[in-house]
Amino acid sequence: MTQSLSEVALTRPEPAAVPGPLDDRLYDVVEARFRRMLRNEPVLATASGIHTEDGRLGDGSRDAALQEIADDRDHLTAIEAIDPGSLSAEAAFEREIEIHNVRRSLFAADVIRTWERRSTAMDGVGTSLFLLFARDFGPLEERLESIASRLEGVPKHLDEHRTRAVVPQVRLWQQLEIDAAAELPTLFGDALAAGRRVLDATAVRRLERAVESATKAVADYSGWLSASLEKGVDDWALGRERFDELVALRAFDGLEADAILDIGWGQLAEARAARAAAAREIDPDAVEATVIDRIKEDHPATFDQALDAYRDAMLRARAHLIEHDLVTVPAGERIEVIATPDYLRRVIPFAAYFEPPKFDRDPSGIYVVTPSVGAAAGAMREHNYSSISNTSIHEAYPGHHLQLSVGSAHPSLTRLTTDAPEFVEGWGMYSEQMMREQGFDTAPRFRLNMYTDVIWRACRIVLDVRMHRGELSVDEAVAWLVEQTSFEEPNARAEVHRYTYTPTYQLSYLLGKVLLLQLRADEERRLGDAFSLRAFHDGLLDSGSLPISFHRRLLAGRTGLAASR
Repeated sequence: MTQSLSEVALTRPEPAAVPGPLDDRLYDVVEARFRRMLRNEPVLATASGIHTEDGRLGDGSRDAALQEIADDRDHLTAIEAIDPGSLSAEAAFEREIEIHNVRRSLFAADVIRTWERRSTAMDGVGTSLFLLFARDFGPLEERLESIASRLEGVPKHLDEHRTRAVVPQVRLWQQLEIDAAAELPTLFGDALAAGRRVLDATAVRRLERAVESATKAVADYSGWLSASLEKGVDDWALGRERFDELVALRAFDGLEADAILDIGWGQLAEARAARAAAAREIDPDAVEATVIDRIKEDHPATFDQALDAYRDAMLRARAHLIEHDLVTVPAGERIEVIATPDYLRRVIPFAAYFEPPKFDRDPSGIYVVTPSVGAAAGAMREHNYSSISNTSIHEAYPGHHLQLSVGSAHPSLTRLTTDAPEFVEGWGMYSEQMMREQGFDTAPRFRLNMYTDVIWRACRIVLDVRMHRGELSVDEAVAWLVEQTSFEEPNARAEVHRYTYTPTYQLSYLLGKVLLLQLRADEERRLGDAFSLRAFHDGLLDSGSLPISFHRRLLAGRTGLAASR
C-alpha cells in the first residue's frame, strides 16, 4: 500500500492531437485541487479507492470549512486566468467543466451554507467506516486496523463539528442526526464482531477501546444535539431567489424553475393516466387502488428472499442488455447487493448505490436496499416483485452501476468530481423506460410500477420547487406524497425529510430523463439512418457523468473529441 498521498499516481487525459501550450498547466491546477480534496476529506479518498488516508477522519471544524471555501475561491481564480485560446479544444472543454463544478461547489458552501445549520457528523463517521468494512479492497485485518484508527479519531472529530454551529440549528435536521446517532453504534458493533473473528488479542483490545470511546463520544454528541433543539429554528427552505440562482448554476439547457415545475405537473398527469391504463389491463373490473394493493402484496416472504430477488432481477437485466446489444458492458465490473446499514435507513428509505472506487485495483459497486424505516408495518410491500424489477434497472443495469463503472474509467479528474444528478439520476430513470421499450419485463404489472415510480419522481419535481419556495410544510408535503404515490407513511416522511436539505437534487431524476429523451430524439433526427442506440448509450457513458447540456455539445462535435482516452 502506498504510504503517502503525494506518491499516488493520478490520471489525466492523454495529450490532444493538436495540444495547446497551457494544457498541462490546466491539468496541474486541477490535480492540485483534487489532492487537496483527498487530504482534507479522507472519506473521499477512500471512496475513490485511494487508501493512504484510510486511518483519518479529517478536520470537521468551522475553520476547516471556511478554509476550504477560501481555497476553492483561489482555485477558481487560477482556472479562470488560464486563457482558453491557449488550450486544445479538449482541454478548453475540461476548463469549462471545472469552472462549472467549482462555481456550484462555492454556491453550496458559501451561499447556502447548510454545513453550519445542519450537523452531518454521523453520516460522515458512518460512511467512513462502512466503506472500509463493506469493500474488499484489502485483507480484512488491514481494513479493521484503519477502522480502529478512525474510531479513535471520533471524539476529536465530533468536538470539531460542534464549532460549526455558530447560528441557530434547524430542528428537523438535528433530529435526523439524533436518530442517526442512535443507530451508529450498531455499525461499531459489527466492526468489533468482525475483529474478534480475525484479529489477535492485542488488536482486539485496541478495537474494543476505540469502539468504547467512539460510542461514548456519539452519546455525548447526541446530548449536545438534543440541547440545540431548544434554540433551533424551523426555517430550512432555500427561498425563491436562491433557488432560482441554484437552478441557473445547474446548466439545465436554459430551463428556469417555473418551466421545470410545469414539466413536473405535466409528467405527473401523463404518468397517472398511463398507470390507470395499465391497471385496467390487469383487471378492468377493479379500481386502480385495488390493483396497486394486489401488486404490493406480491412480495417475497422475508427480506433475505427479497435481496435474492433484487440480485436475480439485476442479472436478468444485464443479460438482456448484452443479448439485445443495447450498450457495452465492460469486462470485470462487479456489484454486491446488501441491506442498507442501520444508520442510513432514515435517509435512504428505499435503495441507493455506492459507485466503484476509480483507483481500486478490482473495483466493485455496492447496491444497498432498505428493509424498512423504523421497523414500519407493511414494509415488505415496498419490496414487491414489480418494484424490485424497476429498482434493479435503475440502480444496477443499465442504471447507476453500469453508468458509473464506465464513467469512472475516464482519465479526467474534473469529470470524476462533477456533480450532475440530472445525468446520473436521469440516466437511471431513462433506463427504466428504455428497458421496457426494448422488451424487458413488459407485463402490465411491471409497467404499472414503472409509472408509479414516474409519479413519485414527478412529485419530487413539484415538492422540490414548492417546498424550497416556502409554499409547503413538511407535513403537507408528506400527506400529498402519500396521496399521490400510495407510499407507506414512514417512507414518504423519510423522503420529504431528505428534500429539505438537498434543493434541486430531487427534481433531477425525472427532469434528467426528460432531457435525455429529448437529446436522444434530437440525435435520431440529426443522424437519421446512421443513428445507433448502442452508440448513443456508449457515447454518453464513456464521456462521464456530465450535465446533459455538456453531453449535448459533445455529441454535436462542437468541442473536439468526446473523450481524451
